Amino acid sequence: MAALLCAAAGWARPTTPNFQPFEQWRAAVLSGNSAALTKMYSSAPAPQLVGMDKKPIAMTEEIAFWSGLKARGLTNLGADLLQESEPQPNLHLLVLQLTLTLKEGAAPKKEYVALVQGWRQEGNQWSIVVVQRTPVTKLKQPLDRKEIYNASMDAHEEVAEAVKKAGAEHKRVLVVFGGNWCFDCHVLDEAFHSADIAPTLNRSFVVIHVDIGQMDKNLDIAKKYDIPLERGVPAIAVLDSDGKLLFSQKRGEFEAARSMAPEDILAFLHKWAPGKT
Repeated sequence: MAALLCAAAGWARPTTPNFQPFEQWRAAVLSGNSAALTKMYSSAPAPQLVGMDKKPIAMTEEIAFWSGLKARGLTNLGADLLQESEPQPNLHLLVLQLTLTLKEGAAPKKEYVALVQGWRQEGNQWSIVVVQRTPVTKLKQPLDRKEIYNASMDAHEEVAEAVKKAGAEHKRVLVVFGGNWCFDCHVLDEAFHSADIAPTLNRSFVVIHVDIGQMDKNLDIAKKYDIPLERGVPAIAVLDSDGKLLFSQKRGEFEAARSMAPEDILAFLHKWAPGKT
């Protein structure tokens, strides 16, 4: 089940769920109705509830997690259906990415959860018998496989062209080291294209992606810009418009991009924008 959630949450093309029991569950979450939620889970046998680390989740914790979102300011619960199947008679499996819209202060914020729900039908009643969910993230997880890193490109030429473009446009260069196999590289790229971050990024930076293969490619460029790839990727170097190195990622700051928040990335971009340092 863990492999199913990782694969579907990372690469599937989403659709809209059309399963009425799930819609009833979603309505109970939106209303913060713990009693209604509890009734939707199987009582005999007890449902199998686990996190991505496969550690069991107590039923009380499961109900408190979902019903507690209302108190946190939940105003909307969007759902992207990544996969749907009926592996056995009277069983219905959903793999979803949920978008939680929370009103915190003046502006709403979004958080994300990838979720597997297995439903079993007994007579006219559907009950949840299996759950696996990821921790809440503040960056949207990518739902399409994209070739961010072009393995056929000459990275040295790409860097040179990016510096030339940055000089003409009075910008700086973000050199992002990674590979298409790297899930967090896709998370970071998704964030770079988001409405929250893209305007700031595009106003001040030229972005290029340097493919490191299986940690065996373009290592000379990583060394030139003082990037310790063993600390993980994505890894970022910031160059001035004349190609001078201004910053190199030393502590794996972006390696766990999935755990970052939009404001973390924006703070980095503001810090290294032209005229700031």
